Amino acid sequence: MHPTIRVLREDWADPAIALPSYETPGAAGADIRANLPEEARAGGLVLAPMERRIVPTGLRVEIPAGFEVQIRPRSGLALKHGISLPNTPGTIDSDYRGPLGVLLINLGAEPFVIGHGERIAQMIVAPVVQAGFEEVVRLSDTARGAGGFGSTGRG
Repeated sequence: MHPTIRVLREDWADPAIALPSYETPGAAGADIRANLPEEARAGGLVLAPMERRIVPTGLRVEIPAGFEVQIRPRSGLALKHGISLPNTPGTIDSDYRGPLGVLLINLGAEPFVIGHGERIAQMIVAPVVQAGFEEVVRLSDTARGAGGFGSTGRG
């Protein structure tokens, strides 16, 4: 099944900026681009070291019921510049219709300029299963038991 994500551009958004797209046939994530307000387009947005900022995409999305969109960092930006998402992966629920902004953080040592139209993150479309929750007085036993963080090996 190939769900369709309906996309609406904000009135102020630059229509020349590409919609999310898969850059290769085997890509799991569609790249999302910064769509900056007109006054920031020429110089971009500067993200200082350890600064967090919501970067606009100029888009709103309609995700089919039964799916979510996960927003994840781009590995190249993370490796080369320390640019990541502080809440990775971010989740966009199927009933959200507000602006799509990408929360970025600069974990690098130098300021980073986010250019207008630059690929800043990737979106993964994933199915959602909602579970039921039942209170019980006892849980079943397993070989692992209550072993938590690091209990099955190093790290």
